[in-house]
Amino acid sequence: MQRLFSGFPDGWPGISILFLRFGAGIPLVYDGIIGLFATAQFIPFMRELLVVGTGVLLLAGLWTPVSGMLAAILQLWIAFSGADHLRAVLLVAALGAALAMLGPGAWSVDAHLFGRKRIDIPNRRAALRHL
Repeated sequence: MQRLFSGFPDGWPGISILFLRFGAGIPLVYDGIIGLFATAQFIPFMRELLVVGTGVLLLAGLWTPVSGMLAAILQLWIAFSGADHLRAVLLVAALGAALAMLGPGAWSVDAHLFGRKRIDIPNRRAALRHL
């Protein structure tokens, strides 16, 4: 699973990825909830439900590569469906694609689940003594 992530940077790079996740996740959740109440048709309702779920995943930093690409695809679908706020939709699509390529950062659920692990290899001589 770790191959999906480019890394889990902390410090200033990790904070910037956290800001990117918030910058993509908050508009997704907000616009998705507004869209849920604005439509009664099945397909747009399910699309907006996916948008809200994707926003929540990005905010938590869970399955970031998958949720970032899903956010980009959903936002492009909304853009080609005739969105009123085209610039904002394209910006969130670009943020989602960037997060899919950058990874979740150190302050995410992905980092706690799939982060780099340290494996201590015992001394070879000490291991041979036990034989």
